[in-house]
Amino acid sequence: MTLLISLIAAVICTVIWYKNAPDNTLRVDILCWMYWGASLMWLADAIFEFAELKEEYFAPAPKDMLNDTFLGLSVVVLGLVIWMVILLIKDPKGVIKKALLRKND
Repeated sequence: MTLLISLIAAVICTVIWYKNAPDNTLRVDILCWMYWGASLMWLADAIFEFAELKEEYFAPAPKDMLNDTFLGLSVVVLGLVIWMVILLIKDPKGVIKKALLRKND
């Protein structure tokens, strides 16, 4: 489930990035790189786990599937949080700067 969830997030981000390709002010590319990196990590994990478990890999316990789902969703949320922090720090549209300057006046 972790691989599937991170792949879905990576594909969605890549489509959004590609749709807005000339304009990259929101830095969706950073989100794409994070999700594709997580997908590669989970793919390597799946390969090694399959090598260890063989056919048992395809029949996980419900508890394991639930744990993997929560882990996959938490990875997606953590990626979004990191991306938002980067946006707040870089402030590509100058929204935070305008709000701080307006508050000081």
